[in-house]
Amino acid sequence: MSEKKTDILVWGQMHASLMQNLERDYSVHKLADINDIEAWADQHGTQVRGVVTSGVFGTDNAILDRLPNLEVVNSFGVGYDAVDTQYLSRRGIKLSNTPDVLNNAVAETAMALMLCVSRRISEAERFVRAGQWPNGKFPLGNDLCGKTCGIVGLGKIGKTIAKRAAAFEMNIAYFRRGRPYDDVSYRHYGDLRELAQDSDYLIVIVPGGPDTQHLIDADVLRALGPKSFLINVARGTVVDEKALVASLLASEIAGAGLDVFDDEPNVPAELLKLDNVVLTPHIGSGTYETRQAMADLVFANVKGYFEKGTLVTPVEL
Repeated sequence: MSEKKTDILVWGQMHASLMQNLERDYSVHKLADINDIEAWADQHGTQVRGVVTSGVFGTDNAILDRLPNLEVVNSFGVGYDAVDTQYLSRRGIKLSNTPDVLNNAVAETAMALMLCVSRRISEAERFVRAGQWPNGKFPLGNDLCGKTCGIVGLGKIGKTIAKRAAAFEMNIAYFRRGRPYDDVSYRHYGDLRELAQDSDYLIVIVPGGPDTQHLIDADVLRALGPKSFLINVARGTVVDEKALVASLLASEIAGAGLDVFDDEPNVPAELLKLDNVVLTPHIGSGTYETRQAMADLVFANVKGYFEKGTLVTPVEL
């Protein structure tokens, strides 16, 4: 008689190869296919030992309450602000994420947004497609070379962004509460408004959650000023979106490149009308190579935990 496979609840649509691996080695339950969670939990809840989710889907404590033998949550993505870590800690449930493997892709997205908004690439393409080129020249954009790139959050992704911005001969500065990092020579700011005031481009790459809720507020945007741009590849909650809309409409900042929003996939209608705003649908890690690496790491975490009792990339709770 074959050994019973470990039961895992998958929270939402996942990478195809990850699902193939999970369904091969485990007994997989898909939350999307469950119509009555209470009835399902009465029958299967005690069997579930693992959850696979993502930074987008997160978890719901009311559902987790119905999984009394849950041991581990494995999340597809580096951010885990959609997971109640205090809840997991109280129950002794482990958590993993997928750090490092998406650093390059997110950094490239940040650079793409910065280039796009500064050189008005999206606007220029619309200009050509609309047949306007024969009617006159397209307006000028802005150089990156020689400008100051202020980075809000100099973690692993932030440092990767800094290297790429430095290759464009930009001056790098960063905001960090408290003392500066010992291993970087970039200029440190302990006051976010001062960094904004001195930056031509302010790139936001901090974790989401209560500690960074509306970190970029109206005061920071006013400090950024009418010749400077905001780039957000972090979480939509980090920016006060209403203040950002007001700032853009009042020309208090020069423009913005936004990959994340407060109420995804809903984007404020005002932003859709602005030519000086570049909008992308949360594609920071959206490359074939990176998503495959993330899928592989999630599966390695699942396999490592259930075979060896250890996670490859555990989150300290």
